[in-house]
Amino acid sequence: MNDRLSLGAAEPDHGQGPFRTWDGHPVSQEPPHGAMIVVYRCRGGAAEFLLLHRRHHGPDYMGDWAWGPPSGARYPGEAIERCAARELEEETQLRLRPQSVAGGSAEWPVFVAEVPAETAISLSPEHDRFVWLPLPDAAALVAPATVRESFLAVAQRLAGCK
Repeated sequence: MNDRLSLGAAEPDHGQGPFRTWDGHPVSQEPPHGAMIVVYRCRGGAAEFLLLHRRHHGPDYMGDWAWGPPSGARYPGEAIERCAARELEEETQLRLRPQSVAGGSAEWPVFVAEVPAETAISLSPEHDRFVWLPLPDAAALVAPATVRESFLAVAQRLAGCK
């Protein structure tokens, strides 16, 4: 499996047709395949980062893909900016326009979105809980390493917010 495609937890169907997400939606075979959205809020002069826990391996699962920032696959023909906004809204109910930033890749770009400290999060059925964490704690949870590296490349620049 293409390591970058796996960032969205999409799996190829081994020649049976287009790539599909875990819930059966088609994934663009042309890059970019999806987007990660680093959501943060400022509290006490430091950033806290939003991580979501995926439900499909159970509430106690702590391995690869358990915790990560909002992210997801791009549909065929969908603009990557629309993909980032759609995935953020689907997974958290946040209606924002995430901004594209350096730190991802051509296959899986990274976006950022700042929210007020009191912003409410409503999870999709794909996730069972969320946390707001300072950078060191958030980075410790994000896995696999490819996702953590992209997350850190962006989040480290945001950690000293005011």
